[in-house]
Amino acid sequence: MDNDQIREEIKRAISEERVMLFMKGTPDMPRCGFSARISQILNASGVDYAAMDILPDPRIREQLSGLSGWPTIPQLFVNGELVGGCDIVTEMFESGELAETLGAEQPQAAAAGPPAGPAPQAPPLQIE
Repeated sequence: MDNDQIREEIKRAISEERVMLFMKGTPDMPRCGFSARISQILNASGVDYAAMDILPDPRIREQLSGLSGWPTIPQLFVNGELVGGCDIVTEMFESGELAETLGAEQPQAAAAGPPAGPAPQAPPLQIE
């Protein structure tokens, strides 16, 4: 797969998935704390989301950052728009703004911070 095909797969995922998380690892097996935190936040919010592991090919991260203009991972997109990375998503979760963006109810314990422990999700999307 060449860079253009990778870019098109990323664009497709962003446009077809209402909530799309690009992360290191998978929701069931995050490979960094920041990715784990956003997965936990989304799980606590009760929304369905798709995820893509950027680690299998460094070009995924390169093409994603080129598209989004955001250099760090994870990156959360809602309705085709970049929401942000871990710090922004965490702040939005704690303030209730993320629930509004997601069209979900604010979890009761949100003010205490994101919950611990992953919850199972759909299998991650992959670029092959």
